[in-house]
Amino acid sequence: MQIQLTNTLTRRKEAFAPADPSRVTMYVCGPTVYNFAHIGNARPPVVFDLLFRLLRHTFGEQAVIYARNYTDIDDKIIAASLERGVPIGDITRAVEQAYETDMGALNVLTPTVRPRATENVSAMVEVIAKLIAKGTAYVVPSGVYFSVAADADYGKLSGRSQDELKAGARIEGEDDKRHPSDFALWKMAKPGEPQWQAPFGAGRPGWHIECSAMIESELGSPIDIHGGGIDLIFPHHENEIAQSESAHGHALAHVWMHNGFLTMDKEKMSKSLGNIITPRELLQQGWHGETIRWALLSAHYRAPLDWNEDLLKQAQASLDRLYGALLRLKDVPPAQAEAPSAFVAALADDLNTPVAIAELSALATAANIAKKPAEQSKAKGELAAAAALFGVLQDDPEHWFRASFGDQAAEIDSLVADRVAARAAKDYATSDRLRDELAARGVEVMDSPSGSTWRRKG
Repeated sequence: MQIQLTNTLTRRKEAFAPADPSRVTMYVCGPTVYNFAHIGNARPPVVFDLLFRLLRHTFGEQAVIYARNYTDIDDKIIAASLERGVPIGDITRAVEQAYETDMGALNVLTPTVRPRATENVSAMVEVIAKLIAKGTAYVVPSGVYFSVAADADYGKLSGRSQDELKAGARIEGEDDKRHPSDFALWKMAKPGEPQWQAPFGAGRPGWHIECSAMIESELGSPIDIHGGGIDLIFPHHENEIAQSESAHGHALAHVWMHNGFLTMDKEKMSKSLGNIITPRELLQQGWHGETIRWALLSAHYRAPLDWNEDLLKQAQASLDRLYGALLRLKDVPPAQAEAPSAFVAALADDLNTPVAIAELSALATAANIAKKPAEQSKAKGELAAAAALFGVLQDDPEHWFRASFGDQAAEIDSLVADRVAARAAKDYATSDRLRDELAARGVEVMDSPSGSTWRRKG
């Protein structure tokens, strides 16, 4: 099935054609590991995990190489190290591990490669040396800077003209660069900061050069897809393009993809406003990782998404319905099935998750109304296959519903067992009373020849 993706560079939806279908390459900008990721930071890894799954489904699991980096040297990391009085590595490794745990809870697959900036400094030095030799970068006492004026194409991703550029406003410590728009490739060493040796002076890399060098080291360029949040279009991705294309003489990536902003109760997330919440906190509050994932995918990835409790409740209700369908068919073996074509087509259409979610709902309906064993088996198999591609329904259905009731689950088990015993004894008055008590707790009991199961009422 032909995949269509919206390319930020060309500003249109295009048929995706990898340069080599046996080696499809994708790079997504990962976290700066100085503190826990907030829920807005979780949108890119979830969105591009879905694309990773679709690419693997289309081209084969071994054909897709997905790199997501760790920025483990940065001004914020250095500041956190100085503030806490601990080595930088102590901070970055701990935050990396927390990030992996949190993303794993959201059913984010482990990327093929996860390069660290600090392990690729030699590659960064090599690219910077090329730029200096070509005259598109220059050395001054504070560092090495890319000369934006030397790149006639600068601004082609963001659509900003040279006259409109604001990212290069003078900042502290960069007073000697030639033009306000020029950006740092290398920052000369300062006392107490980590540093590496380079022909142009000891120091550390700037942020933008890190991704360019890691792409070249891990994947080679041009790559098929480069992704990230919409906030990275300018200046980060614009600068990646400028330095990479100037150094290597060809495109860095064929397709550029960006997910939309995430707001909190219709306000931009901001530490100063105190309206940031992390996936870790949501998980601790009792929300399941699949619920968080579903909520993040409920809107089209390019659209803005407002994060609030109602969104989570809607996501949980949608998943309850799907898990309920599986629970009703718990004794039915699923047929070996592929994700239905209508569902795959929705994802292939620029990751149209709202339509894909509607298709999942239709599959749940088919599972609920199927009567014949063969129909039930087919419906269950198709629902499971589509859900696996979407990254949900990976929990046991009974555990899913029990987990959502927390400490009350044992009490509910006891009430259901009492009701089963009352029915067996033909004590229908007690059975009805217990059914009503369970209903008042928001529990629906489902009776079958193999026994009784329960779930949250829809």
